[in-house]
Amino acid sequence: MRIGFKLIAEAYSPTEIVAQAVKAEEAGFDFVEVSDHFHPWVSEHEHSGFAFSMLAAIAARTSRLELATGVTCPFIRYHPAIVAQAAATTALLSDGRFTLGVGAGERLNEHIVGQGWPAATTRHEMLREALEIIRLLWSGGYQSYDGKHLRLEDAKVFDLPDELPRIAIAAGGTEAARLAGELGDALFVTEPRPDLIDEFVKAGGSGPRYAEVPLAWAPSVDEAAESARRLFRFGVTGWPVQSELPNPVNFDAATELVTAEHMRDQFGCGPDVRRHLEVATQYADAGYDHLALINAGPDMDGFFDFFRSDLGPALRSADGQGN
Repeated sequence: MRIGFKLIAEAYSPTEIVAQAVKAEEAGFDFVEVSDHFHPWVSEHEHSGFAFSMLAAIAARTSRLELATGVTCPFIRYHPAIVAQAAATTALLSDGRFTLGVGAGERLNEHIVGQGWPAATTRHEMLREALEIIRLLWSGGYQSYDGKHLRLEDAKVFDLPDELPRIAIAAGGTEAARLAGELGDALFVTEPRPDLIDEFVKAGGSGPRYAEVPLAWAPSVDEAAESARRLFRFGVTGWPVQSELPNPVNFDAATELVTAEHMRDQFGCGPDVRRHLEVATQYADAGYDHLALINAGPDMDGFFDFFRSDLGPALRSADGQGN
């Protein structure tokens, strides 16, 4: 099992995100993944740096830490040709440590370019075409593509790594899980659902299975749960809501009645390693082998110390890797 750390780019400045990645490597994490958003989720968030710039800076300041987007929507706000170029460059700058995580996006980030927000079925069609374009450009040479939704005209990515980045596809349902198995190299989820792995494998998927694990470290359970409510309450709304609301003010309204107790039910809250291990084990038991730990608590340095001394060894011991 590989243990990673979720960089919450909406809650921290770009410079702090890079610093957290450096600390994650020092604490013993295997990888980091960073969200790729234009807008933050809720009003308490005050940041949303450009993911590929942060990844380049992280690559320059780390040596073994693997990097990933968690996740990029490769159409509407971006054209897939730009994503293909950005991912190839990031792979080169990181000496092959980069995984391109992609998904069908959220209105929150994509509506800003004024091209509307298609229905979910259309977005999955667009994601398929985007992936075909990215793979085409990564095959080398000048390429063109004429799809139902997306087009490419006489384009070439000149700087390609010898080993192309892995593509992990986010899935909140079975259709996306099948797409991940068909066109991706890995699966990416936010829920401990074994059925998504089943669909991924049935469609031909055999690669890594990434999952985000919701934790909040603090000296007390109450402090951790309240911090999780402030920073991550959008996460309890579910994917049908998360993908459809356009701005932080809408998420504030949608989460007005979310309490710290709601977060305590879903997150590993507080200082007890057993509770954090209980939450993480749900994902490992469901079959996920790349766990990206979220810390929605108020003290990031405290969390890194907790991971180094307690949680990391406990997770690796539970997985049979020892301390």
